[in-house]
Amino acid sequence: MTVLTDKRKKGSGAFIQDDETKEVLSRALSYLKSGYSIHFTGPAGGGKTSLARALAKKRKRPVMLMHGNHELNNKDLIGDFTGYTSKKVIDQYVRSVYKKDEQVSENWQDGRLLEAVKNGYTLIYDEFTRSKPATNNIFLSILEEGVLPLYGVKMTDPFVRVHPDFRVIFTSNPAEYAGVYDTQDALLDRLITMFIDYKDIDRETAILTEKTDVEEDEARTIVTLVANVRNRSGDENSSGLSLRASLMIATLATQQDIPIDGSDEDFQTLCIDILHHPLTKCLDEENAKSKAEKIILEECKNIDTEEK
Repeated sequence: MTVLTDKRKKGSGAFIQDDETKEVLSRALSYLKSGYSIHFTGPAGGGKTSLARALAKKRKRPVMLMHGNHELNNKDLIGDFTGYTSKKVIDQYVRSVYKKDEQVSENWQDGRLLEAVKNGYTLIYDEFTRSKPATNNIFLSILEEGVLPLYGVKMTDPFVRVHPDFRVIFTSNPAEYAGVYDTQDALLDRLITMFIDYKDIDRETAILTEKTDVEEDEARTIVTLVANVRNRSGDENSSGLSLRASLMIATLATQQDIPIDGSDEDFQTLCIDILHHPLTKCLDEENAKSKAEKIILEECKNIDTEEK
């Protein structure tokens, strides 16, 4: 995977590195060089995957990206036989003699984990807690004994030795997120876990200014609005009330010539369209939908009042 770092390309997905981010990358890289694997955890939208890609790029090794999901199994990780190849040779050099030789062999396809282990790749295992703990148990042998067991395959060798350059960068959302499994302590004990939280207003403003065409004061208006709505949601880990939402608002407002103004009805409608659903999921009231819209409108007006 390639990580874009050219800040001149607005909206390109460039990874913006402030001093705090650079310091986190520096520490994490030193841990990888020492032979340890890294685990970035924190709320969705906090930039964990972008951080993992930036870290992997610094190793200057090929990068393999793998996403966790509940259907992932050992065949996906290790590999499997994908079919058969048949080879038939007919020898009729002597007319009166007919020889037929037929050979059938199975075709093997390496899984992503096996390929990365054998070649010393940097593996980014994104949202690994969405995979079942039983599936992730295979990493215990990799990180502790330096071998990848070849479970359930018809291979002559019982395991493959891990390439000395192989490293894993795990990312995960907090345990309270839907679709997330509890991770076994035995695996977490072998990782260096670093918590990645939402960035503060100044840092998010800088990122928004770099990634979109909005001015700094407009970027600050948007990120402040989203942060205020998130604070009123009662759920600091709300995945839809993050920097991603700010980027959506900034991008669409620019493309559709919508003034970034809390009193503008089109801007209010845009904010409701983007923030309403994730906010509704955080509210316990029976009238959560109307309550969510009311909160967003109030925060739009509050931003407008503060600006004036």
